[in-house]
Amino acid sequence: MRQFIVEKENIKNGLIELIGKDFRYLRQVLRVKKGDMLNVRLDDGELRSTTVAFIDDNAKKIILQVCDAAEGDASSRAGTSITRGTQAGEIKNAFSDRDFVLFQFIPKAQKFELIVRQATECGISVIVPVIGDFSEKNCTSMFSGAKRERFDRIIKEARQQSGSPVATKIVEPMTLTDAVDWWKKVFGGGEASSLALALWERTEGEVPLFKLVSSKDKITKVAIAVGNEGGISPAEIKLLNEKGFFSTIHFEGNILRCETAALYGIAAVQSAIFQLNQEKQGGENG
Repeated sequence: MRQFIVEKENIKNGLIELIGKDFRYLRQVLRVKKGDMLNVRLDDGELRSTTVAFIDDNAKKIILQVCDAAEGDASSRAGTSITRGTQAGEIKNAFSDRDFVLFQFIPKAQKFELIVRQATECGISVIVPVIGDFSEKNCTSMFSGAKRERFDRIIKEARQQSGSPVATKIVEPMTLTDAVDWWKKVFGGGEASSLALALWERTEGEVPLFKLVSSKDKITKVAIAVGNEGGISPAEIKLLNEKGFFSTIHFEGNILRCETAALYGIAAVQSAIFQLNQEKQGGENG
């Protein structure tokens, strides 16, 4: 685990009291001991270093003490960090100045859970569940009650394991028309600084990914639309093109499962943006 997610309001007088599921996770899964060090990510994005100050197994309570040392600096304190390898404070986020939005056409629940986990680890800001032509009739039932809480747990666990500073969230399911309107209203989709891409298994109308990325002077908002089982229908692609200013991209090779396509697409887009930025910086320095 790279970090532990805690709401800022839980800090009182420099102490964080953890009970219930948080206690069980730290004590039974991570097996923390008094004196162990723990990186805590607050809901405002701040990363704080803490020490396990108190454990009461009978009352099922753990108290963390917030340290004054610099963010992520474990070397200046006594104790043993529960993180093996790279600390959360050492992770450099190359995309901290951009918002990535995943428009995921709703697949079966098990596949959607995997997509949520992987998208969170990749630093996606918002996941928009889209009710598509190929979505099952009861596809929105997974977003209510205890099932919705499960997604929140998946996001928290994924952030804790990956060290992501991005507070990934899932909005309510939308029709494609509503999703496109939301993209334009909330994130300014269609503006010069936005890039909107739809992954499609067909090649007609496609534009090379690197050409799309390099056509923008500065990209601050990225939308990636990925189909579910059955993909995205031609009518939906037309709507994305005409109403949402989405460009279609096609990856050569085999047809991917929707859960694979989401991860592959996110990685490809982020890599293309990173590569272009590196080339621009190299040109400026040269």
